[in-house]
Amino acid sequence: MSRKFSKEPDRRMMQISISLRRSFFLLCGLVYCNQMLAQSFPFVGAETVGMSSSQLAAATESLQQHIDDGDIAGVVAAVARDGKIVYFESLGQMDLEQEKPMIDNALFRTYSMTRQITSLAVLQMYDQGKFKFDDPIKMYLPEFESQRVLLDSSSTDISQTKPRANEITVAHLLTHTSGLGSRSSRLYRENNVRNKNITLDQMVKNAARVPLFQDPGTEFRYGIHATILGKLVEVWSGMPFDRYLENELLDPLGMDSTMFWAEGSNADRLASLYRPIDGRLLPHQIENIPFTMKPKLIEGGVGLLSSVMDYMRFSQLVLNRGVLNDNRLLSASTAELIYKNAVPDQAMPIGDSGYWLGSGWTLGGFNLVIDSTAYNFPVSEGTIWWDGSAGTRYFIDPVQGTVIVIMAQISPSRGGGFREDFTHLVDAAITERR
Repeated sequence: MSRKFSKEPDRRMMQISISLRRSFFLLCGLVYCNQMLAQSFPFVGAETVGMSSSQLAAATESLQQHIDDGDIAGVVAAVARDGKIVYFESLGQMDLEQEKPMIDNALFRTYSMTRQITSLAVLQMYDQGKFKFDDPIKMYLPEFESQRVLLDSSSTDISQTKPRANEITVAHLLTHTSGLGSRSSRLYRENNVRNKNITLDQMVKNAARVPLFQDPGTEFRYGIHATILGKLVEVWSGMPFDRYLENELLDPLGMDSTMFWAEGSNADRLASLYRPIDGRLLPHQIENIPFTMKPKLIEGGVGLLSSVMDYMRFSQLVLNRGVLNDNRLLSASTAELIYKNAVPDQAMPIGDSGYWLGSGWTLGGFNLVIDSTAYNFPVSEGTIWWDGSAGTRYFIDPVQGTVIVIMAQISPSRGGGFREDFTHLVDAAITERR
């Protein structure tokens, strides 16, 4: 039976529970915590790294309130500073119908947070000399040799086109300036460009068959670029994309909870996805293929499942400029590209409202905060971040030395602003600012 989760907690008991949970992690009394420590993520008191434990407790209360209000069913969130975990909480339920409590290592559909993992794999290929950023992608994917451009970018009439003025480069794919569009655009939906029932090879052919929205390098258009990059990784590495990620990125980082589908015992860890309808959270499925079976399309744009702690490891690697646990997966010089805007001048700004006005995009495939005043939540200039369409988000802040990862499963992803409220309260917890 579908219903809204609206259990009213005893606040005093909740605070005791929070205290006990934090003590558990500080003492490493859980096997899961021991595994994290093996990955060089010590749990420490917030005050030891210039943060306030009482303010972080307020962040927990805020998340619990969003659960009580029925904005989200459950959530897992973590905060690190200087490579040390100061906050880790799992709250609410991962399945309302079965009354399953949220677990620390729950799996979440990350959607667009898949893109940055794919982009890091691309940067590894760059380190190996497999390509140059200004290489035309037709060198590796000849399907794009004769692709044309729509006369009117708002049209779906694929007979009304013009010759392409210049070539799509690898850099254009990394910065969303190739002229390719969104998987949900009307043009792509009408022409069945993206479908979980087709292979990656077929999607690449479909993307090349349909005209570009505009000439490469002239405009920022958020889209299917990372999925095309996944195919390029296959070409450069000679391996299936999922195997490359597993061998060269996920395994070395200890990210054993990051995968394209969950089966067996992993399926039991997959948090259910909900949509608010008439004041109730009802089960919802975005894809026509569940994440509990192998899809035909191994998709580098939106395909991965992950856990909060796995994404913390990935984010800490990025914050550390390509190294984690003395294991360097990316050269320091290449890692610096992750923090530099690479969108061509003529394509800036990348949007006309909100945080888009204050953002750039990097060769690492990350959104970059250029003007923090354009944001309605606190961020440092130079922060890289992004989120997913099912309620996930992360921040990597090189100024404050912090990593924040928060994951729920709600569509649309706003969830009553639970992520924004959490960000405000975590920022307020920083007592020693840099």
